[in-house]
Amino acid sequence: MSTTTSEPTWDMSVVYPGLDSAEFRTDFQTLLECTSALEATFDELGIHGGAAQKDSDVRTAETLINEWNRYNERIDTIESYIYAFVSTDSQNSVAQLRLNELVPVQSRLRKLSVRMTAWLGEREFGDKALSSPVLSAHARTLEISRVISTHLMSPAEEDLAADLASSGSGGWERLQEDYSSVLRVEIPGKGTFTMPQTRGMAYDADQNVRKAAYEAELATWKQAETVIAFAMNGIKGEVGQLSRRRGWNAPLDSALFSNGVSRESLDAMLDAARATFPSLRKYMQIKGRMLGSHNGLPWYDLFAPIGNDDSTWSFDEGAAFVIEQFGKYSSKMGDFAARAVRERWIDAAPQPNKRDGAFCMSLRKDESRLLQTWKPSFSAVSTLAHELGHGYHNLCLAERTSLQRHTPMTLAETASIFCETIIMKQAVAQANETQRLALLESNLMRSTQTVVDITSRFLFEQSVFEKRSERDLSAAELCDLMTAAQSDTYGDGLSDARHPYMWAAKPHYYSGSASYYNYPYMFGQLFSMGLYSQYEADPERFKSTYDDLLSSTGMFDAETLARRFNIDLRSGEFWDGSLRIIRDEVEQFAQLVGI
Repeated sequence: MSTTTSEPTWDMSVVYPGLDSAEFRTDFQTLLECTSALEATFDELGIHGGAAQKDSDVRTAETLINEWNRYNERIDTIESYIYAFVSTDSQNSVAQLRLNELVPVQSRLRKLSVRMTAWLGEREFGDKALSSPVLSAHARTLEISRVISTHLMSPAEEDLAADLASSGSGGWERLQEDYSSVLRVEIPGKGTFTMPQTRGMAYDADQNVRKAAYEAELATWKQAETVIAFAMNGIKGEVGQLSRRRGWNAPLDSALFSNGVSRESLDAMLDAARATFPSLRKYMQIKGRMLGSHNGLPWYDLFAPIGNDDSTWSFDEGAAFVIEQFGKYSSKMGDFAARAVRERWIDAAPQPNKRDGAFCMSLRKDESRLLQTWKPSFSAVSTLAHELGHGYHNLCLAERTSLQRHTPMTLAETASIFCETIIMKQAVAQANETQRLALLESNLMRSTQTVVDITSRFLFEQSVFEKRSERDLSAAELCDLMTAAQSDTYGDGLSDARHPYMWAAKPHYYSGSASYYNYPYMFGQLFSMGLYSQYEADPERFKSTYDDLLSSTGMFDAETLARRFNIDLRSGEFWDGSLRIIRDEVEQFAQLVGI
């Protein structure tokens, strides 16, 4: 492979000519008018809670749900359009201004959401819901409303919480993202780099480069720790306080309900993961010895490439490979990936103030936008397949209503990791022995992050919530909690070189609306591995139902959907079966390297 072409930036001009265009301004003004109209509709319908109106409630609920869905189609596109500019350039002053203008609209919408949830949750529609096409199609919405309504504060308190969110958790979230995106890291002898570029050096073939980047990264986080610690304390303090006020035992209980899984399923998965730690620690110890360390793997070598595969991948080559392999699964999936590349849905070019990481966001119905920063390695190809998997999921959801598309995080990774597995299996199948070693190691590298590191993040967040309920935490305390969680999970797989600032580097901790944004990644990988095993056993039968499963992820909880494939998520047997694949890969790796 070679790197002979530049990486693409995404095309947003198909939505509006620009953030300052007359078309955008007109639609934004229309959005403001529609927000006022939606508020008036709520008032006219009496969406304030209170005694049921019996027969009229069904008709009112149908109107309410239909109007809500129509409004959200409009605001979702405008939100995504603005965020496309903010995420690729945090210093874009026009984009930041438009985002600031959107914040009050989002606050008004949160208030309406609480009113709708309370009103729907107070009503017992019974058999009448079954005879209503609208209510029966939104049965999951009604069930969520029923439970959430029992965890709401008074209307005045919920209104205040919605008003304060933009300057509270929303402000802290934006601070962490924007501040991190403009950090510059000075690496002695190499120059100055953005934080995403520096973190990307963890994949460099030269250990000296990896170590220098790691040390410079930690030094830079050290300089930024006070600011980011304030963001962490602000968000976790708000979430914890609101959780208590709303009657949840802990923020985790609220997160589990939002993600459509039970504590029994989570515990079964985490117990199975912990039983797999020894195998993954063995893999890390072997990798450490291969790289010259006999006391475990240093953090800066976690992502070091192994094997003699020196091939590089340009974006065009990686995209062509993904399109070809997706097409082997189904023409629908292959055509989708080709369309995403052809219509420039992907932003893969390095940019100075671009946010770190990768994501996919829905833009309009079946159309998405995908962000990553391309590196000329197979890991970038894998990331592209992962994010295109999210886009394919959006495609399957396209004909659902806004409420029906609201997928919990536990199921949001189903398609992305399944698509990653498709290209990984094909890459391994066509690789020579040295390439196969590199790919197998890459797979184990990912599994280590998903199983071991995700558990460390989960334990860290639990500890932060527990201690933050008493007082603010200093940056030093956050570092201590992070390294303690890493010691508990990585164990002797790592040397003394850990990463105490992972709490600052990971944006997943900084969302006031989505706490515990960690275990869903493990859930997604292991659930998808179980689904992939069923696909291999009976491809045609699997494909006949898989797209329908993806289109239904906002309409059922995770355990109900899993039962469609005869999977019991509360059973350790299912999770152990998926993890057994990882343990087998560790033994294959040990045999290939002769250790």
